[in-house]
Amino acid sequence: MNFFTGMILVASLPLAGFAKDMLAPTPPMGWNSYDSYGTYCHEQACFDNLKTFVEVFKPLGYEYFVVDGGWYIEYDTVPGTLLPTSDKGREVNMDEYGRFIPSKCYFPNGFKSIADECHKHGVKFGVHILRGIPRKAVELSTPVLGTNVRAGDIADTTSTCTWNQHIYGVDMNKPGAQAYYDSWIQSLADQGIDFIKADDIVTYPAEIAAVRKAIDKCGRPITLSLSPGGRVLGDEIRLYETADLLRVTGDVWDRQADIDKCFDAWLTWQYVPVRQGFWLDMDMIPFGELQVMVPEGTKKKMAGIGTHRFDQFTVSQKESFITMRAMSASPLMIGGVLPTLDEESIRLLTNKEMIACNQNGVMGHLVNNSNYVQIWKTPERDAKKDGGWIAIFNRCDEPRTAFIGPKQMGLDAGKKYVLRDVWGRKVFKPGKVTVEPNACVFVRYE
Repeated sequence: MNFFTGMILVASLPLAGFAKDMLAPTPPMGWNSYDSYGTYCHEQACFDNLKTFVEVFKPLGYEYFVVDGGWYIEYDTVPGTLLPTSDKGREVNMDEYGRFIPSKCYFPNGFKSIADECHKHGVKFGVHILRGIPRKAVELSTPVLGTNVRAGDIADTTSTCTWNQHIYGVDMNKPGAQAYYDSWIQSLADQGIDFIKADDIVTYPAEIAAVRKAIDKCGRPITLSLSPGGRVLGDEIRLYETADLLRVTGDVWDRQADIDKCFDAWLTWQYVPVRQGFWLDMDMIPFGELQVMVPEGTKKKMAGIGTHRFDQFTVSQKESFITMRAMSASPLMIGGVLPTLDEESIRLLTNKEMIACNQNGVMGHLVNNSNYVQIWKTPERDAKKDGGWIAIFNRCDEPRTAFIGPKQMGLDAGKKYVLRDVWGRKVFKPGKVTVEPNACVFVRYE
């Protein structure tokens, strides 16, 4: 079954209840280290960003603080700095049971102190993992905890990740395979992990099920996010729903092409019914200072895109980007360095109307599309409230003028609405509206 056939099948299914309590009743909001630190995040960076996170973002509902990939890699560093000399790393750090543990070079005190600081402030601490078992565990023939099985007995050495050379897949038909996942997830739970971003997994249903089972056994509520996006299997949507988030795009950076990529995903998924508490994720928000561990002028390939910079978005692009995330109910995971965030990024990320739209938890739909002007509408979740949000996007590089009335906005022409321009901080008046290149008008109606 191909992706679009799967979409048609899923759309015909009734929404089923789900047994487990919702860990994410609204789209998760937080920070993820990848856009700013790549696979080279380190302990001090965590504490620096966490301080700003607690002071500025936690009061507004942002609650997840996530260290992305590479936290188990031992890197050689440029003398006198924490900058890596290459993207490969010298080796991986793991325990005697073949489970990754934090690297000594970047996390000399492990995760406990960071997790404790998060929990002290009511913040949930998360980490990135890859499906499978370390190749190093297979080479060393480490035992699987609680079994007579060794790593090589459960590894599928033909199942590899195209962008990470540290992992083999796990053959879930082999005795001891689930026991390995149970042990691996339990070790993370014991370190105070509240959120797992499981990567290279969306096309491996058996390993998704294994992670889900392991989380259910570990005795700790852990929010589960599935990655990468861009190649999800439409006919596996009900399995994906056993997690809390599903990436539906590839990596998103500070480029117009990546904004367009998110719009394509939104068009694809706008009418797909999913359970409440399961969120379609368009990746991080690359606002602010990015790639700080890759100095400008670096020639060798490093994790992420480009080198150290502040994001290259215009103000209009940023407004369109964050409006799209609010209207589509995509999780809001900030990617830039928090202590150095520019005023424009802070203005957008802390806007209470934008957050209210996002936390409303309804994926909006396209109501009008003409001459590169797209109008999307997101109604209030509470059907008793005749209100919601509308966004008028200019999807091209030239200004566009269009007549925008109640009909074009998908509103009842016989009713009177109060219309407010969120970004313009003024009353919105229907009629001829000019929208600048790659810009939007974000309207609250009630």
